[in-house]
Amino acid sequence: MVCVVAAVVLAILWVRIGGRRTVSRPASKSIPDLALTSPLNVPGGGVAPADAYEVYSALYQAPQQEPLVFSDESVTDIPQVNGSCLQPATAQEREMAEAFVAANRQSHRWEPRFTIPGGYRLISRSDAIQAQQCIETHFHDQPRCASFKAIAHVRFLGVPGFDATHTRALVSVVKMCGGDCGSGGIFEVEKTQGGWRRSEASGFTRECSWMY
Repeated sequence: MVCVVAAVVLAILWVRIGGRRTVSRPASKSIPDLALTSPLNVPGGGVAPADAYEVYSALYQAPQQEPLVFSDESVTDIPQVNGSCLQPATAQEREMAEAFVAANRQSHRWEPRFTIPGGYRLISRSDAIQAQQCIETHFHDQPRCASFKAIAHVRFLGVPGFDATHTRALVSVVKMCGGDCGSGGIFEVEKTQGGWRRSEASGFTRECSWMY
C-alpha cells in the first residue's frame, strides 16, 4: 500500500513541476504539445554546471522570511503560452532561450555549493515530495514531518541558460507548498560589477510566471 501511495505522489509531482505547464490561454490546434515534442527534466543529466551556483547564490543574498530549502534535482517549467511563454525579440534573447531549453532537457543534480549568508538546506527528491505533503497537511503526521516543521516551500531550480558573453542568463525557480499549491517563473538575470542581479522586466519573459 505504501508503495502504491508513493507512486501516485511521484506521478502527481511530475505533472505539477516536471512538464511544461499549459495555462488558461487557449492554444491553437496547430501548436504542438511541447511536453511531448520537446520534454524537459528527463533524468540523467549528471551534476549541475559549476557556473550555475554563482547565479543562484547572488539571487539569495538578501535575508529570507523562511528557511531556504532546495531540491537536489533541477526542475523547470516553461508555460505553454502560444507555444512557449518565452518571447525572444533579439538574437541575444533567442540565444538565451535556446541555451535554457538545452540546459534543462535533462534534470541535473545540485551539490551543496551555493554561497548564501542565511544558509540553506538541500534535500533529495523523495524528501521534497514528503516535505510538500507535510506542508499541505499542516504537519499533521508529526513523527513523519518533524524534520520539515519550519518549511513553508520547497524550491526547485532550473539550470541557467547563458548567452555567449556569459553576462546574461535565464533562470527558473519553482516554489511548491503542496500538490496544488505553488508558484514559479522564468526570468532574466544580468552580471554587473557587483555580481548577478535580476534584470528589468520585458516582453521576453513577461508571460513566464504562474501561480495556483
